[in-house]
Amino acid sequence: MFGTLKTLIAGSNARAEDRVRDVYAIELIDQKVREASDNLRAAKMGLASLIQRERNETRQIESLQARISDLMHRASEALTGGREDLAQQAAQAVADLENEVAARQLTQSKMQTRILRLRASVDTAHRRIIDLRQGAASARAMRREHGLQRKMNRDLAGDSPFEEAEALIARVMGEDDPFEQGEILREIDDGLGHSDVAARMADAGFGASDKSTAAQVLDRLKPKN
Repeated sequence: MFGTLKTLIAGSNARAEDRVRDVYAIELIDQKVREASDNLRAAKMGLASLIQRERNETRQIESLQARISDLMHRASEALTGGREDLAQQAAQAVADLENEVAARQLTQSKMQTRILRLRASVDTAHRRIIDLRQGAASARAMRREHGLQRKMNRDLAGDSPFEEAEALIARVMGEDDPFEQGEILREIDDGLGHSDVAARMADAGFGASDKSTAAQVLDRLKPKN
């Protein structure tokens, strides 16, 4: 029982998390890009510090090698001058300096290896961040396009400015013609006053008509014998 409830709750939480990730996908992408950029910036700082230490080791080694060269020259002069005791001291100093140089060179070699690896990682991360930023821009453009498409779908599917405009046009076009309506009212009034009875009987051929006709006009135009 409890195992089933635990599974259902876990499934519900997973679905809720998926919905949240879908809604805030662009914000999450931007946040992850910022985090990756921060990590890259930290890696660059570490690489710069490592390169600085390696260069300092190089300077130290060069300084030690210069001291060794100087002591070797002085020890040679001491031997020539019969001061073997001083030559012995110089030889001991040279040996110590050479051991220090060897240790520093080993440290420098390790640093150079780390620098190569870290530089390769920085280059890879830099390229990936460029790809991420381009992908984020594409995702934002696609999300805007989808939003506009969904809005258009809603407008085309339900009440929208399209339907409102079409309904208003149909309403205006379907309005009664006031001129025709006035004519009909006059006809109704004439019928109520019986003033149209004579005209209708004249049109039917009963009695003279008070209206001029085309036949009458032609008859007047014909020459009289």
